[in-house]
Amino acid sequence: MILHHIIHRITNCQIEKSLETLRNPLKRRDLLKWSGLLATTHFLKYTSVRAKESQRVVEFDLTAKESVQNLAGPGYPDTRLWLYNDRLGGPFLKARQGDLLQVRFRNQLPVPSTIHWHGIRNVNAMDGVAGLTQDPVPPGEEFTYTVPLGDAGTYWYHAHTMAWEQVARGLYGPLIVQGRDDIEVDQELVLIMDDWRLDENAQIDEASFGNMHDWSHNGRLGSWFTINGRLQPQFSISGGSRLRLRLINAANARILRLKLEGVQGTVIALDGYPCEPFSLEEGGLELATAQRMDVLVDAGPDAFKLQEVSTNQTLTAASFVPDATTRFSFPRPALRLPKVSLPSLDLQQARRIPILMQGGAMGNLRKVSYQGRIIPLQQAARQYQKVWAFNGEMMQSKSRIADLKLGELVALELWNDTAWPHAMHLHGHHFWIERKGIILSQKRDTYLMDVGEKARLFFVADNPGLWLFHCHMLEHHASGMGGVFRVT
Repeated sequence: MILHHIIHRITNCQIEKSLETLRNPLKRRDLLKWSGLLATTHFLKYTSVRAKESQRVVEFDLTAKESVQNLAGPGYPDTRLWLYNDRLGGPFLKARQGDLLQVRFRNQLPVPSTIHWHGIRNVNAMDGVAGLTQDPVPPGEEFTYTVPLGDAGTYWYHAHTMAWEQVARGLYGPLIVQGRDDIEVDQELVLIMDDWRLDENAQIDEASFGNMHDWSHNGRLGSWFTINGRLQPQFSISGGSRLRLRLINAANARILRLKLEGVQGTVIALDGYPCEPFSLEEGGLELATAQRMDVLVDAGPDAFKLQEVSTNQTLTAASFVPDATTRFSFPRPALRLPKVSLPSLDLQQARRIPILMQGGAMGNLRKVSYQGRIIPLQQAARQYQKVWAFNGEMMQSKSRIADLKLGELVALELWNDTAWPHAMHLHGHHFWIERKGIILSQKRDTYLMDVGEKARLFFVADNPGLWLFHCHMLEHHASGMGGVFRVT
């Protein structure tokens, strides 16, 4: 059965008050709090998302703690997990474009933790990367995140302290930012997907954390697949309704391939950004870890399924069943989507930064630079648990790839010279993709680099701070595939 389920308020008054406070000596904890506030105002200057008295502030509380839930289903014991607010799949956070999100984070775990707001062009001090943008929040303490929501779309949040373990234990959830010009639909469903590695007692396989085979190959793959923390959930819908399915891949490393059976689906957004509409192909569409996909469905009288087809099995991930209420107002009006166009930028003038992705099992890398020394890859793996590199260098948590000028146009020239795919994620920015000489019209924040692939990622460095660029196969990042851009 296990294998069967696989794949299965900042106002001017407040700012002045904080500035006055900063003129006096501060404790370390207070310094973190006020520096975050100042950084927020600095970012707002550059994003034109200014905190005003008329601006809506949306507040949430998130408490990370140990929790016992029935994850594996009937006949199996409850599973010990780490969750936010005791919610499998995480509390559903929803706000509007232009809102200011304030989240009071309480850490009741036995270890430090932070929260990253994935895909959000955030202020640097609120990005949640432990050891880079903030100190981790110790057990028993708390931290308030203040996040400007300048972009609409499907996003998510997750732990970013030892993420390879904390995310695998359940610390994540969806964040939906409703747009000012969103498509009108009858019903929205958020589906956050994950695969879990459980032992024979339906507990998190803790013994496998830090397994070098996972770190050097394709990452931690689980054997139980859930949507919103449930196995093969069934969703009730109204026949004849127009649905928006917001799909989020929260797995540590698994690349999903999804398709619909019994209904046509139209993809309208990738990673939160609108794209040129296209059909969800018969063979399925890949969704790498951390990526999102919005699919529009006009439901008929019959049930339909979301299937996962990345393995040699076709597995039902979720089913959608019409209830007794029906409308059947076909044909539905044509889609009216925001126009998607390329930026009016001279991409030929971009600063080119080559990044050769190397290492891992069955790769070509034999020696690497680490902490100023050239050492064999095997030694780096054995002594430091590092097996991946950028340009022959094993990256550390604060290793800088480049220093960028504010407003600079940048082209990351990526070459995946490894035996494994990598889901490359850029913090604090969105990018355009050039693949095989073609510039794709949609923006993204996470891009799946195939084995041997060369691609260019273009972005404007318009957000000051230290920003992480890394593989979101979380074990790959932990073992070297990640570095930092400084924007000043």
